[in-house]
Amino acid sequence: MLIVVSGPSGAGKGTVCRALLDCCPELVLSVSKTTRAPRTGEQDGVSYFFVTHEEFEQALLEQDFLEYACVYGQYYGTPRSTVEKMLAEGCDVILEIDTQGALQVMESCAEGVFVFLLPPSAAELRARIINRGTESSESLQRRLAAAAQEVALAPKYDYIVVNDRVEDARDKIFAIICAEKLRSGRNRELINLIAEEVKA
Repeated sequence: MLIVVSGPSGAGKGTVCRALLDCCPELVLSVSKTTRAPRTGEQDGVSYFFVTHEEFEQALLEQDFLEYACVYGQYYGTPRSTVEKMLAEGCDVILEIDTQGALQVMESCAEGVFVFLLPPSAAELRARIINRGTESSESLQRRLAAAAQEVALAPKYDYIVVNDRVEDARDKIFAIICAEKLRSGRNRELINLIAEEVKA
């Protein structure tokens, strides 16, 4: 199953997804490619695959992205081949991506589960973005303006989770995953198998 966790910058997507992966080792996080520079503590191949603009554009020509976006002048994208391989192997895959990317995945992956992570308030969202301390004044203003536009996209998602407390947000997303696995549409093979065995 493909689970997409998205939301505005500062909503805490990375923190919540890490907490979810820590308690659910059966989940796999898809690592995206990006052209932006690594932040302190980020590792190539773990946080992102850090590539040049030229490398990214070559992958675009090869149509090797499930989704991609240009955000604040930098490319981000999810390698299609990697995700498809993990799904084929029976893994539940989490994509932690921005709203531009999530909208693209909605168009191509109707079976995906789309979760929008919201901060508890606008004031908290502003504080989280500012407290990162990684943005220039100009970049900060761009992020705040973009966050308002991103929040307006929330109704397009299957679920809304408020990240007031990381553990609570983690537990809610885990509950969503468990419920989705019980949908009749995801269990057609089991239903058909039992129906055939009953007839026999």
